[in-house]
Amino acid sequence: MTLDSLRRLVLEPALSLLPDEMNSPEAQLMLLAIALQESDLDKRPLAEGGPHSYWQSGSPDEMVHFVLRCPVTRDLAVAVCDARQVPPVDELVRAALEHDDVLAAGFARLLLWTDPARLPAIDEVDAAHDLYMRTWRAPDPRPELWCEHHARALKSWLSAP
Repeated sequence: MTLDSLRRLVLEPALSLLPDEMNSPEAQLMLLAIALQESDLDKRPLAEGGPHSYWQSGSPDEMVHFVLRCPVTRDLAVAVCDARQVPPVDELVRAALEHDDVLAAGFARLLLWTDPARLPAIDEVDAAHDLYMRTWRAPDPRPELWCEHHARALKSWLSAP
Protein backbone atom coordinates (compact mmCIF):
# COMPACT_ATOMS: atom_id res chain seq x y z
CA MET A 1 0.00 0.00 0.00
CA THR A 2 1.25 3.50 -0.77
CA LEU A 3 0.94 6.46 1.58
CA ASP A 4 -1.52 8.08 -0.81
CA SER A 5 -3.68 4.95 -0.87
CA LEU A 6 -3.50 4.66 2.89
CA ARG A 7 -4.65 8.26 3.27
CA ARG A 8 -7.49 8.00 0.74
CA LEU A 9 -8.73 4.46 1.37
CA VAL A 10 -8.13 4.12 5.09
CA LEU A 11 -7.47 7.38 6.95
CA GLU A 12 -10.19 9.47 5.35
CA PRO A 13 -12.94 6.87 6.00
CA ALA A 14 -11.68 6.27 9.55
CA LEU A 15 -11.50 9.94 10.43
CA SER A 16 -14.99 10.48 9.01
CA LEU A 17 -16.28 8.20 11.80
CA LEU A 18 -14.89 10.55 14.45
CA PRO A 19 -15.71 14.13 15.47
CA ASP A 20 -14.45 16.78 13.06
CA GLU A 21 -11.92 18.15 15.58
CA MET A 22 -10.09 14.82 15.44
CA ASN A 23 -9.35 15.24 11.73
CA SER A 24 -6.57 17.76 11.28
CA PRO A 25 -3.40 18.01 9.21
CA GLU A 26 -1.44 17.24 12.37
CA ALA A 27 -3.51 14.12 13.07
CA GLN A 28 -3.21 12.84 9.51
CA LEU A 29 0.55 13.42 9.48
CA MET A 30 1.01 11.64 12.82
CA LEU A 31 -1.02 8.65 11.64
CA LEU A 32 0.92 8.39 8.37
CA ALA A 33 4.29 8.70 10.13
CA ILE A 34 3.33 6.14 12.78
CA ALA A 35 2.15 3.69 10.12
CA LEU A 36 5.54 3.98 8.44
CA GLN A 37 7.37 3.67 11.74
CA GLU A 38 5.39 0.66 12.93
CA SER A 39 4.97 -1.32 9.72
CA ASP A 40 6.59 0.49 6.79
CA LEU A 41 3.17 -0.18 5.20
CA ASP A 42 3.85 -3.90 5.20
CA LYS A 43 1.45 -5.59 7.58
CA ARG A 44 -0.38 -8.72 8.57
CA PRO A 45 0.69 -10.69 11.56
CA LEU A 46 4.37 -10.49 12.28
CA ALA A 47 4.10 -13.28 14.82
CA GLU A 48 1.42 -15.39 16.42
CA GLY A 49 -0.56 -13.08 18.67
CA GLY A 50 1.50 -10.12 17.51
CA PRO A 51 0.61 -6.85 15.83
CA HIS A 52 -1.98 -6.97 13.07
CA SER A 53 -2.26 -3.54 11.49
CA TYR A 54 -0.31 -0.71 9.93
CA TRP A 55 -0.48 0.99 13.34
CA GLN A 56 0.76 -2.11 15.05
CA SER A 57 1.35 -0.68 18.53
CA GLY A 58 3.75 -2.38 20.87
CA SER A 59 0.90 -4.35 22.35
CA PRO A 60 -2.40 -4.44 20.46
CA ASP A 61 -3.94 -6.02 23.54
CA GLU A 62 -3.07 -2.96 25.60
CA MET A 63 -4.09 -0.46 22.91
CA VAL A 64 -7.50 -2.01 22.31
CA HIS A 65 -8.18 -2.49 26.02
CA PHE A 66 -7.12 1.07 26.86
CA VAL A 67 -9.03 2.78 24.03
CA LEU A 68 -12.21 0.82 24.83
CA ARG A 69 -12.02 1.77 28.51
CA CYS A 70 -10.48 5.24 28.66
CA PRO A 71 -13.18 7.77 29.63
CA VAL A 72 -11.92 10.11 26.90
CA THR A 73 -12.28 7.54 24.09
CA ARG A 74 -14.69 4.87 25.29
CA ASP A 75 -17.86 6.20 23.60
CA LEU A 76 -16.00 7.11 20.42
CA ALA A 77 -14.42 3.64 20.27
CA VAL A 78 -17.83 2.01 20.62
CA ALA A 79 -19.15 4.24 17.81
CA VAL A 80 -16.24 3.24 15.54
CA CYS A 81 -16.83 -0.42 16.38
CA ASP A 82 -20.54 -0.06 15.63
CA ALA A 83 -19.81 1.63 12.29
CA ARG A 84 -17.44 -1.20 11.36
CA GLN A 85 -19.88 -3.85 12.64
CA VAL A 86 -17.44 -5.15 15.24
CA PRO A 87 -18.69 -5.75 18.78
CA PRO A 88 -16.68 -3.55 21.20
CA VAL A 89 -15.09 -6.53 22.94
CA ASP A 90 -11.31 -6.65 23.28
CA GLU A 91 -10.78 -10.04 21.63
CA LEU A 92 -13.16 -9.31 18.76
CA VAL A 93 -11.64 -5.90 18.05
CA ARG A 94 -8.11 -7.33 18.11
CA ALA A 95 -9.15 -10.04 15.66
CA ALA A 96 -10.83 -7.48 13.39
CA LEU A 97 -7.70 -5.28 13.29
CA GLU A 98 -6.06 -7.92 11.13
CA HIS A 99 -8.41 -7.28 8.21
CA ASP A 100 -10.15 -3.96 8.95
CA ASP A 101 -7.72 -1.14 8.25
CA VAL A 102 -10.36 1.54 8.84
CA LEU A 103 -11.03 0.16 12.32
CA ALA A 104 -7.28 0.08 12.99
CA ALA A 105 -6.87 3.69 11.86
CA GLY A 106 -9.79 4.75 14.03
CA PHE A 107 -8.27 3.09 17.08
CA ALA A 108 -4.86 4.59 16.27
CA ARG A 109 -6.40 8.08 16.15
CA LEU A 110 -8.22 7.43 19.41
CA LEU A 111 -4.97 6.33 21.04
CA LEU A 112 -3.40 9.65 20.06
CA TRP A 113 -6.49 11.43 21.46
CA THR A 114 -5.78 9.98 24.91
CA ASP A 115 -2.61 12.03 25.23
CA PRO A 116 -3.34 15.32 27.03
CA ALA A 117 -0.78 17.31 25.03
CA ARG A 118 -1.77 19.00 21.79
CA LEU A 119 -0.77 17.33 18.56
CA PRO A 120 2.59 18.61 17.37
CA ALA A 121 2.63 21.07 14.48
CA ILE A 122 3.58 19.48 11.18
CA ASP A 123 7.16 20.78 11.44
CA GLU A 124 7.71 19.62 15.05
CA VAL A 125 9.46 16.35 14.27
CA ASP A 126 10.94 15.79 17.73
CA ALA A 127 7.65 16.56 19.49
CA ALA A 128 5.91 14.16 17.12
CA HIS A 129 8.41 11.45 18.02
CA ASP A 130 7.86 12.15 21.72
CA LEU A 131 4.09 11.77 21.25
CA TYR A 132 4.61 8.52 19.37
CA MET A 133 6.83 7.20 22.16
CA ARG A 134 4.36 8.20 24.89
CA THR A 135 1.32 6.69 23.23
CA TRP A 136 2.65 3.66 21.34
CA ARG A 137 5.21 2.44 23.88
CA ALA A 138 6.86 0.53 21.06
CA PRO A 139 9.18 -2.26 22.19
CA ASP A 140 11.46 -1.52 19.20
CA PRO A 141 10.96 2.23 18.59
CA ARG A 142 13.72 2.55 15.94
CA PRO A 143 14.36 6.25 16.69
CA GLU A 144 16.94 6.45 13.91
CA LEU A 145 14.11 6.00 11.36
CA TRP A 146 11.60 8.52 12.76
CA CYS A 147 12.92 11.59 10.89
CA GLU A 148 12.88 9.70 7.59
CA HIS A 149 9.37 8.35 8.16
CA HIS A 150 8.05 11.72 9.28
CA ALA A 151 9.57 13.38 6.20
CA ARG A 152 8.04 10.76 3.87
CA ALA A 153 4.66 11.18 5.52
CA LEU A 154 4.87 14.98 5.30
CA LYS A 155 5.87 14.87 1.62
CA SER A 156 2.95 12.56 0.85
CA TRP A 157 0.51 14.66 2.86
CA LEU A 158 1.66 17.92 1.22
CA SER A 159 1.28 16.43 -2.27
CA ALA A 160 -2.27 15.22 -1.60
CA PRO A 161 -5.04 16.93 -3.57
